[in-house]
Amino acid sequence: MSKGDTTDLIKFVSPFDEEIKSVVFWLRDFVWDLYPKANELIYDNYNALAIGWSVSDKVGHTFCNIAVWRTGRIVHFGFYWGSKIADPEKKLIGKGSQYRYLRVEDKNKFPKTYIKKLLKEAYGYSMSLVKDPNPLPQGLTITKSISPAKRLKKEAEKKKNKSK
Repeated sequence: MSKGDTTDLIKFVSPFDEEIKSVVFWLRDFVWDLYPKANELIYDNYNALAIGWSVSDKVGHTFCNIAVWRTGRIVHFGFYWGSKIADPEKKLIGKGSQYRYLRVEDKNKFPKTYIKKLLKEAYGYSMSLVKDPNPLPQGLTITKSISPAKRLKKEAEKKKNKSK
């Protein structure tokens, strides 16, 4: 599987509106075009759909990701090790020990040039974490987990039951 394999992703984004889907696929192309040898890791979880790019097939080697929250329909573009990279313009949100992100509401306002600089540093940091001397998998799309219960489905069921 590779960038061209969108079968699972199309299924996972189907509950979201067209604007969200457009942003997700635009961000996905943005990262794939810059890092075609990275691996796309997909997690279709209860609260969010997360798509990360890793220098290996391990989540700990992820350098960036897209998260689409099921409640509020919010899209984040984040850095798994964001606390380890420079953010001179202070555009990233988050004060925790690891993750930093931008909220993406309009792809036309996404700071591509700035994010490319951050991506380069984040990619380098993730590569520094790889200790396995074996060749790394490259350019794969890997669905890592699928949560059987989704918040969107539960919300739809509640609305349906209330209207009866």
